[in-house]
Amino acid sequence: MAAATGNQGWAQLRQQARTLESQTETLFHTYSQYATVSNIPPKPTREEQETETKLAEILEKRDNVVHQLGRLLDSEASLTSSALKQNNLSLLREKLAEHRRDLARLRSNLSDARNRANLLHNVHDDINTYRAQNPEAAEAEYMLEERNRIDNSHNMVDSVLSQAYATNESFALQRETLASINRRITLAASQVPGLNTLIGKISARKRRDGLIMGGFIAFCFIVFFFFM
Repeated sequence: MAAATGNQGWAQLRQQARTLESQTETLFHTYSQYATVSNIPPKPTREEQETETKLAEILEKRDNVVHQLGRLLDSEASLTSSALKQNNLSLLREKLAEHRRDLARLRSNLSDARNRANLLHNVHDDINTYRAQNPEAAEAEYMLEERNRIDNSHNMVDSVLSQAYATNESFALQRETLASINRRITLAASQVPGLNTLIGKISARKRRDGLIMGGFIAFCFIVFFFFM
């Protein structure tokens, strides 16, 4: 009877531990997103603080459940303590320790991200303050930025013109190559007896076939419109 009661208590505590593990994973997913936002606030928001508090509370509950499982397993050591229960308890402890490390790591990541954001914000504030107190320096900096933009525009135009010139030269080279090929073909044709005549006959036959085909198509259109 005592063994059955112990097994029932073990099953309930183990299920409670698994449920708390699942809740922990969900909260970790939410908590990790606070460190990936583009504009992280300088101080933790209320939602971030509540999520961190819930994580700490759930980890504490899991620690209590694991301790209860350990005491229950020790009380059953002289009865029917199984290696399976000991293995389950070890896994629960390892998972709890892993989640504690994950919480510490996420806290550190959030702190680093917030420090970087605050540093950049302070730098921008210092720059704006310096510009407000030194209008001449601000104007000089503005003119320098404008000059850099103009130089970049000139460099872009020069690059486009260079590409256009290169393309034009390529077209000119291709035209010369085609003209040279045409001259060679013409020269070869003039040197072969009867080749010009043959080419002329082929061209005449193509023109004749084109006229016949055009006339046939016109006749078909006339017949089609006549019977519509």
